Amino acid sequence: MSGLLDLLNGPMGKQLISGVASQTGQPENKTADVLSMAMPLLLGGMKKNASSPQGAAGLLSALSSNKHDGSLLNNLGGLFSGGVDDSVIKDGEGILSHVFGGKQTAVETALSQKSGLDAGSVAQILKIAAPLVMSYLGKQKSQSNINDAGDLNSLLGGMLGGQPEQNQSLITSLLDADGDGSILDDVAGMVMGGNKKKGGLGGMLGGLFGK
Repeated sequence: MSGLLDLLNGPMGKQLISGVASQTGQPENKTADVLSMAMPLLLGGMKKNASSPQGAAGLLSALSSNKHDGSLLNNLGGLFSGGVDDSVIKDGEGILSHVFGGKQTAVETALSQKSGLDAGSVAQILKIAAPLVMSYLGKQKSQSNINDAGDLNSLLGGMLGGQPEQNQSLITSLLDADGDGSILDDVAGMVMGGNKKKGGLGGMLGGLFGK
């Protein structure tokens, strides 16, 4: 998934971190820490939801909308100048509620404890990060011509590959709602399978944030 590597490791990534930091009034290094953990969590949550036919159909439909076609990423300067538009924040709220459900507060609290930012600021960062992750996914979906659940799961799996241990344990503890280890199996399989390709999200974030 070199696209995400390019997205966060290049000038756009710096612009993204800087924009989210200025929007929330938080230091860039802390904002980068939260984003480095939040993006895999969002993807992990989407992968968990997409494991059911109904969940996969819902995600495919959301990714097909104009809102998530990737255009948001094409104008980050416009997105952050003068403050992020309320419609983007509202979209983020909806995505978080759908992906995390009753786990949203637990996710915000865990990211707050690990990053040192208060939970309110973490919640703000998540609301901006969620539409950006969806836009990136929508772009990948259209470029790869993905139209079914199997291909969607492969896309999400490829993007989750090579997670550092701290993200892996976070994803497991926060998203495996019934404690059966299903998310652990999913993510650990990808992580332990030695999928450390340069394009893996974890490897990229590790390099970017010095983890």
